This record gives sequence, structure tokens and C-alpha cells, in this order.
Amino acid sequence: MKNSTGFLKQRSRIIQVSAFFLMASFGTIHAQIIKGTVVGKTNGALPGANISIVDEDAKAASSLDGDFNLLSPKLGEVNLKIEYIGYETKYFPITVKEGTNDIGYITIDPENLATKDKLKDIQEVTITRPNALTQAKAYEIKKNNNAIMEVIAADAIGKLPDRNAAEAVQRVQGVAVARYHGEADQATVRGTPFAWTSALFNGNRLPSANVLGNRSFVLDVVPSELIQFVQVAKAVTPDMDGDAIGGSINFITRTAPAKKTLSVSGAGGYNTFSQDGTYNASVVYGDRFFKNKLGVLLSGAIWDRQWGADSFDVTYNTNAANDVERKSINTVMMKRYMGTRRTIGLNGGLEYKFNANNKVYFRGMFNKFDDIRPVYETYVDYTNTRYQYNFRYSHYQTELYGMELGGEHSLTSKLSLDWMLSDYSAKYFLDTPPTNDTKGLPIATFRQKINGGFNNLTNGKRYWGFDSPSGIGGEYMDYSSDIANPSDVMSANKLLLSQLVISKLDNNERDKIGRVNFKYDINSNITLKAGAKYREKDRTSTFGYNAVYLPSAGNSLTLSQLATSEPPKGTSFLGNMNGNYDQYVMNPPTKDQLFNLFSPQTLQQNGFNELNDPARNTSLYTGEESVFAAYAMAEIKATDKFKIIGGFRNESTRLTLNGSKLTKQGTVSTLSPSVVESNYDAFLPMLHLRYNFSPKANVRFAYTKSFIRPNFGDMSPGSSIDNSSFVITRGNPDLKPTFSQNLDLMGEYYFNNIGILSGGVFYKKISDIVFSDTSVMNIDGTNYTVTQSKNLQDSKLLGFEAGINKRLDFLPGFWNGFGVEFNYTYIDSEVEVPRTANIFDKTSLPNQSKSLFNAILYYESNKVMVRLAGNYRGKSVETINQKLGPDYYIWSDKNFTIDFSASYDITSKVKVFIELNNLSNESLRLYMGDNKKRITSNEWYGSRGQLGVRWQIF
Repeated sequence: MKNSTGFLKQRSRIIQVSAFFLMASFGTIHAQIIKGTVVGKTNGALPGANISIVDEDAKAASSLDGDFNLLSPKLGEVNLKIEYIGYETKYFPITVKEGTNDIGYITIDPENLATKDKLKDIQEVTITRPNALTQAKAYEIKKNNNAIMEVIAADAIGKLPDRNAAEAVQRVQGVAVARYHGEADQATVRGTPFAWTSALFNGNRLPSANVLGNRSFVLDVVPSELIQFVQVAKAVTPDMDGDAIGGSINFITRTAPAKKTLSVSGAGGYNTFSQDGTYNASVVYGDRFFKNKLGVLLSGAIWDRQWGADSFDVTYNTNAANDVERKSINTVMMKRYMGTRRTIGLNGGLEYKFNANNKVYFRGMFNKFDDIRPVYETYVDYTNTRYQYNFRYSHYQTELYGMELGGEHSLTSKLSLDWMLSDYSAKYFLDTPPTNDTKGLPIATFRQKINGGFNNLTNGKRYWGFDSPSGIGGEYMDYSSDIANPSDVMSANKLLLSQLVISKLDNNERDKIGRVNFKYDINSNITLKAGAKYREKDRTSTFGYNAVYLPSAGNSLTLSQLATSEPPKGTSFLGNMNGNYDQYVMNPPTKDQLFNLFSPQTLQQNGFNELNDPARNTSLYTGEESVFAAYAMAEIKATDKFKIIGGFRNESTRLTLNGSKLTKQGTVSTLSPSVVESNYDAFLPMLHLRYNFSPKANVRFAYTKSFIRPNFGDMSPGSSIDNSSFVITRGNPDLKPTFSQNLDLMGEYYFNNIGILSGGVFYKKISDIVFSDTSVMNIDGTNYTVTQSKNLQDSKLLGFEAGINKRLDFLPGFWNGFGVEFNYTYIDSEVEVPRTANIFDKTSLPNQSKSLFNAILYYESNKVMVRLAGNYRGKSVETINQKLGPDYYIWSDKNFTIDFSASYDITSKVKVFIELNNLSNESLRLYMGDNKKRITSNEWYGSRGQLGVRWQIF
């Protein structure tokens, strides 16, 4: 761990900045300020409400908690005007006195509730389409924000079957997600590589225990029920973290409500692949005490599900001497996952308002993701003419927990301050096997020789028909191993235990953050902001450290001699393909039997000895990173319609990685310490312009500079070997950060009936992008895929996006409950990959899809809500083979999923709902080169659904 001296020095710098602004406030003329909180009669705090003084040049917008500060230009009687989409405009007379005027809560009504007094003969007034009011919150935040931003609110997330934080944002215009065994776990903005989008919680980038050493936070650990708002910034402002080339996704956790609330939900469901049950439940409680000074919030959620997936994976002989043989098949792997996933989230918050000028808050969070998935893998190894069967019991555990303490203070009528201290940790670990001192992923490997060889070979190689010089080989959907001797079937009596591996995958990160922001209103037209943030990160990684045990000569322990269990049930194995593959299904060892194989007694009894491989130690490293950021910006209202936001941010990064490297001299290997240091400054100027043609229409322009730090795993001084999938990952200590110059032009038009039409263009000029280069290395007769990250030269990205959300309330009768929501993003990028000194290949950015769209058809009435949603992500290049060129790039195929949800309000407090995911039974497909049939992986995971009830107790 790093000495705390650096943290103390940086904290001292923040205190010095704070002192400067405090001294600058001395002598400020005390003026009159109006403070309050805007709440909806049926919908809690209203963020983004527009508050103004009639006939005066004084305006403000409410915060996410509904709070507002408005500087009044005069004393005495004034009329406040409160405007909000979907709500009646309210006028509120007050008498302004010198100093702070706290008017408390201002309650405004939905549009048709305000007509109640006029309808004396009607006993009850029904709110038409109350679901629409949830969208109003998001639009008001978006409209009033300085950044180019998309926003979704918690109640809008609940309209679709999105159960974790990543799935919650997949419907946002320009956002794409990566799916892992059927569940979204990462998100990216505008189709850029996932590492180029920063995931924030309450404005801070959280630590990542990503197993590959990426900075990308794995979002499947956080249940969507814990989220209050999601802000997707596409062009950041200086007061936001600058490491966001694609953009930033800020998940804002639930805070104390404006009034007492208690809601519960529960649901049960079914997974069509595992043919087993799922359930989830949540509870949210909030209240205010001591005359609304103390706010309390407690929320929790659990999602437990049985799941499964089948995968058909192929590797090719890309290390062969010519292009034809490079497309011959090395191995075919048929794999089944079947297990249990459990996500638990707890969130608590306290808020205390001493008075209208001073508030402190506390937030705490604990999230746990258990992924228990035994894995059953069968290989047909054409290179070594053998079968291979792997069994591993995988119980991956991810934890995210921590707390933050902060405050908001009005020091004078013009100067305000907010601050926050946080401490968060993320851990990814395995506690198996219990019989060995080395904990990690236990893998047992069995092999069986195929004595008779194979039919349908061409020049001794196995091909798909379209790649074969002789035209034989078929396609993967009709796969047959083509063994020459029918008696060479895979058998538990012939599968010899050939290798035992414990793969350590533990990673943990801890972030300690301190930040302070100052805001100074020179007058009603000019506001200055400045602030500083310090982050100290500690990381430990053991990914790729493998303890390998090999048998002595003469070992004859077979799978049939071990205690085994029935293979997992569920849908038929590889049932989405055209053949019958039951012959590759083995009775696996029991969990206890697998663990017992690694006990010292069993290892010794069966003649297994640990392989002395000093290279494995090079995958271990620790890292310390400190970042000091400071910014200054101005918000200038040039006219009533034209606003300018300009400023800069500087982020100073100091990184040290401590690991080891292996050197060989003859047959002697020497392990020595290795240290990687990377120090750099990122100076980021930014300019935003916004012109309001009317209260309903505006156009925005932004120039921003942003960057991305290299991943820890990409810079580690050593390498790691995955003997289960034959992958070697090497670090590159010389990686440089990636910088981008960004231009954005966006327009927005807000419909009267809570809808929007938006669109625009964006351009990025990017330098020193990082890509994953792949090659193949043969070690002791086995081909390993070698990956290493490298920097490329400049690249560029150009795109446009458009979206509409329109309620068809102009239609008659029943039909006016329908609406459509559609957004589309097109992105074209280009990067040159140097293959030789004179040959450059052109391709798109890794993970970048040309086309993204969401299409939603919905129906909403006073009791019913129905939504049918489609989510599309176009194909994207995943890995680049710098040596061999585009014919050997790995691509992810296009993906289109269809989801459905519906709810019915039994009463105003009780709602039943149904949620269905992946009705299209879409699979995930990866392929090599220009032919989608040259598959490298195809994974099927089925559909899932659940039926439940939500009860708003009060």
C-alpha cells in the first residue's frame, strides 16, 4: 500500500483552494436569496423544475432532490413561477426579505388535477396516463443540463424488464451493451470501445475488479432497483471527470424522499434454457423526521435465477505457413453452462438539513453478485487427434461496497460550496477448492486419443466446406467430428485425467476520493465554478496465476473411476444446431470429488506433481494510482436565449505497477522485480453553447477534449496464461493514454404531451488508440492465442443520431393511448493498422458498431401499461490481428433482442406486472474474417420471464 503522504499533500492542495474561495467571499454584499423544494403531488421531488420571478430577470432550476436557489433582484412582494413538463404552471406569491428566504416545499399538480376545482360535479378526478409523468422528470433534467445528456428515471427503468444497471441504460439513444451469458454487464456510449465510457456512481468513477484488469466497471453487480436516475453525458463539462471519450454514465443512487414512502415488490419466473425458476424482490423505505430536517432512505433488492447457456467455439490454425491452412480448424469445443446467479443490493442514505443554507448527507452501499456455474467442455482436437473433456466448478464472487459523506453549504448569498469524501472497494474472488492452500478456479482435464483419425480431411487438415481446397467439410450448424473409426467415441473409460489446474482470478481495487466544488454568482447572468478532486487507487491482481499439476508416467486414472453425477438438465445439448450431440455429454465429477482431487493426499496418491513454472508469477502485480484534478468554468447567460459554458479541466495522473519479469539464459530462468511508472497530465479545454429558440426547442454545440487511461492489465509488467482456453495475455508497459478532440451539434424539441424529437451529429479525432493484437504461439504441441495491447496512430469517428418519443394522443378513443419511441445512431470510424512498414490495413474501432437502434411500441392508460421493445447492435470488430490482417480479425455479429413488459393497476397502490426477455431467442456470435459461417463462438441462452406484484404501501 502506498504511504499516505501523497494523499495528505493533495488534500492540502484542496484545502488551499477552499481557503482561497472562502477569502474571496469576504466583503461580498449580502443579497436576498429564495430557497425551496419543488415536489409533485403524486410523484415526489421534481428535478429540473424551472423557477423564475415574474417580470424580473431571475431564473433557477431545481436539483435532483427538487431543491432550488434563486437570487432575487429586489425585496418585497414577488410572484414565483414554477414550470414543469406535464404539470400545471404554478404562481406562488412571497415577501422577500434580506438574506435567506426558505419557503419549504412547493407542491405542483399534474395538468388535469389542477382542473379539479373547476369540476364541482365530479366526485373523483382520474390522472390520465400517470406513467407519462415519470418521463417528465428525465426531460426536465436533460433540458436544463449544461452537458449534452440523456436521462432516465427509476420509475421509467421499471417499465421494462431490465434487472441490472447495464440493462437499465441499453434503451438510451446511442448506448450499446455487452452481454455475458444472456445478461448485459457493460455499457458504452456511441458505439465506442467499452473502456472509453466511464461508469460513475454519484459522480465518482467506482473501483473495478474486472478480471482482465480493465477499468470498465462490471455493471451486473448492481440491481436496477437501487438506482434513482441515470445520466448519460455525451459531451462532458469541466466539472465532470474527463476520462470519457465515448461519454460517461452516472448512476445516481436513491436518496431520502420528500415524503414518507414504503414500497415492496416480488416476482417469480422461469428460464426456458435451464427450465427452472427465478425470483426477485425489492423494498424501498424513506421518511423525514424532525420537521423534515432528517431524511432517511433504505432500499434492498435480491434477484435469484437458474440459468444456462450452450456454446460452440472454434479455434483455427492461424500460425500455419500459408493463408489456406490458417483457416483450417485447430479445435472445436462444445460447452454447457448451467448454474445459479444471485444478485443482492443494499443501499442506505441519511440527509440532515441544519437550515436552508447547510445540508450534510451520508450514503452507504453493499452489492454482492454470486455466479455459480459448473462448466462442462468437450473438445475435438484435430491438431493432436484427441478428445479433451474439462470440468470446472466456478463460483465467482463480486462485491462492491463503500460509503460517502458530503455536504452542501451556502456560505453567502452568492457563494456556495459542496464537498464529498468517499471510500469504495470492489473485489472479485473465488474461495475454492477448500482442500488446497491455493484458492481459485479448479479445473480437471481429461484426454482420450482418437486412434483412427478423421475422415473428410484436405491435405491432412479439417476445414469448413467454404474454406476447404477440396470443398468438403460442411458448415458448423451441421457439425460432425468425422471420426474415421466409429468405435473412437468419447468414453468415460478412456478419458484419462491428464492435468489439474487452479487458476487464481482474484482482483481487488480500493478508491479513496475527496472532492470540493465552489459556485459563485457574480450576478444573475454570470456564474463561476471551480473545484478539485483527488483520487487514490490501490489495486491487487492475481489473474493468470496458475498452479498446474501433471501426472507421473503411467497414470491411468480415468473419469469412470471417479465419483460422478448426472449431467445438468435443461434444454437439449446444442439444441439450436441441426445435429445430435449427446455423445459429447459426460457424467461429470461431483463437486466434492473435484475438490478432493486437489487435496495433498489425493495428489500424492495418484502421482500428480506441481509444475514448477516461474513464468506464472509474472501475472501477479500490485498498482497504485493517484489522480489530482482541478477545473474552472463559467456559465454566461449572454441573452435570454443564448447561454455559454466554457472552461478547462486538468487531470494529473501518477501510476506505479509493481510486478516481476522472467528472463532466460539457456535453460536457466530468473525472476526479477519489475516496476512500471507512468506519469502524465491531461489538459482538457471545453466549450458548450446553447440557444433556446423557444421554451420547447433548443440547439446545442460543444467542443470538448477528453481522454482514457490505459487499462492496468494492459500495462502490467508480466504475462498470464489461461490453460483452460489456451490464451496468453501479455502486458505492454509502454502504452500511452488515448486523447480525443470532440465536436457535437445537437437539437431538441419537446412536445406538449411529454415527448421529444432530437437529433444531431458528432465527430471525434482520436490519437494513440489502444487495440488488442492477437497472434498464435505453439507451446509443447499446443497452440496458444497470444494477446497484447498496443497503441495505434490517429483515428477518427463521425456519426449522427436521431430519436423520437411521441404519444399518439391525437388519435380517437382507445387509440390515443398508443405511443412510439425510436432512436437510431450511425457511427463511422476509421483507424489504420500497420501490418508491415509499407502496408496499412483500415478498419473500424474495436467494439464499435455502425448502427444502433431502439424501437419501442407502447400503450398507456390510467391503469394499463404495455411495452414491446427491440434493441439492435450492429456487428463490430473485437480483436485485431496486426500481423495477418483483416482476414483474421474477430468480429461480433449483429444482435437484435426483443423484450416485453406489461402492468395493470389493481388499485392506486397495487400493480401486477409481467416481464419477458429475449423473446427472439437471439444468440451471441463471433466469427473470423469476412465469412459469418467461420464461427469462433456461438452462444445460446434462451428466454426468461417473470410475473410479479408491486405494492406502494404509502
